[in-house]
Amino acid sequence: MRKLGIVALGAAAVLSLAGCAAGGDSNAGSGDGAEIRVWLVGTDTPDEARDYLKTTFEEEHPGSTLVIEEQSWDGLVDRLTTSLSGSDSPDVVEVGNTQAAAFTSAGAFLDLTADYDALGGDDLLPGFVEAGSYDGKFYAAPLYSGARLVFYKKDALAAAGLAVPTTLDEYVSNGEALASANPGKSGIWWPGQDWYNALPFIWENGGEIAVPDGDGWKAELSSAESVAGLTQVQEVMTTASLAPKDGNETNPQVGYCDGTTLQLSAPSWVKWSILAPADAETPGCPDQEANLGVYALPGMDGGAAQVFAGGSNIGISAKSANPELAKDALAIILSDEFQTIYGENGLVPAKKSLASTLGTDEVALAIGEAAGNAKLTPASPKWADVEAAGILQDLFVKIAQGGDVAALAAEADDKIDAILNG
Repeated sequence: MRKLGIVALGAAAVLSLAGCAAGGDSNAGSGDGAEIRVWLVGTDTPDEARDYLKTTFEEEHPGSTLVIEEQSWDGLVDRLTTSLSGSDSPDVVEVGNTQAAAFTSAGAFLDLTADYDALGGDDLLPGFVEAGSYDGKFYAAPLYSGARLVFYKKDALAAAGLAVPTTLDEYVSNGEALASANPGKSGIWWPGQDWYNALPFIWENGGEIAVPDGDGWKAELSSAESVAGLTQVQEVMTTASLAPKDGNETNPQVGYCDGTTLQLSAPSWVKWSILAPADAETPGCPDQEANLGVYALPGMDGGAAQVFAGGSNIGISAKSANPELAKDALAIILSDEFQTIYGENGLVPAKKSLASTLGTDEVALAIGEAAGNAKLTPASPKWADVEAAGILQDLFVKIAQGGDVAALAAEADDKIDAILNG
């Protein structure tokens, strides 16, 4: 499945990794003749990139092999928690950017501070470097990013007499107008659990999820600014969307392809889901390419909105039996050649200098506009516990069901404060 949602790691499980990882010997297993296991998650990494990694590594290390083991996002963190603390740990592992702090703070990843410049240095995406760093040390590099864009049906917008919106308010009103003009269809497809798409509404109204407060954190979903954004979210969910109020964001291309979704906000790589062959395992609708429009979600006062920067980090297990070979594999993953393949397939490369590999089409231009304002979730090592508790998913399901926004936000703040400061 595409990485549109993430299940996070519990504090007790993460802390157990620290003691297990501490016993690893970072100098062991540095010779050839080994098997390097790389965990990649989901299908976002193209086959071309996987083949390049395996072929290049094995050519550079005769006698050694590299095995890519694809993992699913569902249940990933539980598997990582077990595997990274065991004697049979994978060597190189992908994690969601919001999960990285939980693993870096627990000592589950090898310290790569001395390798930072060799892996890309200041050319690496800074927000993802921050997500992969802890206590002044660098543990997990950026793998790729994906800005969230709005995909829409050009004919539906034109038939309703609407233009691409230039402000967030216009985006909301367009969605409502499309839904009104097309009974039984979503002007904006927005399932209740999808909290990622709610974040721009909070940020554009001047709110935050949580902010540093002395040595701790203070949740701010119940601030006046955040509530204003959440109220807009409820308006869209209840008047423009027919998505399930308790649904998740998986496979948003289905409604687009069957015609019941006229607009949706999703990571840039969803373009390839929409345009996937009709006979693929998860079918797309390549015949609708000419009608597929895209734009960056507009901000409150114009320009691009601050959107959530989806994507992944990648690190080396602290218990890898072959850390030097694992570093060589990671260097290939961060090479211009490997990262260019990401860019050519609509994923934002880990290096800023490779932004041009995204091309110059409508999607590439929208990615460039959106990526410039992208933000991440609070950089607390305990943020993963907030996700694990399902606090935001529960909040937005209740908002979608028409609940009292201010009361629900205050309730969520109490839960977030208890976790981040616990």
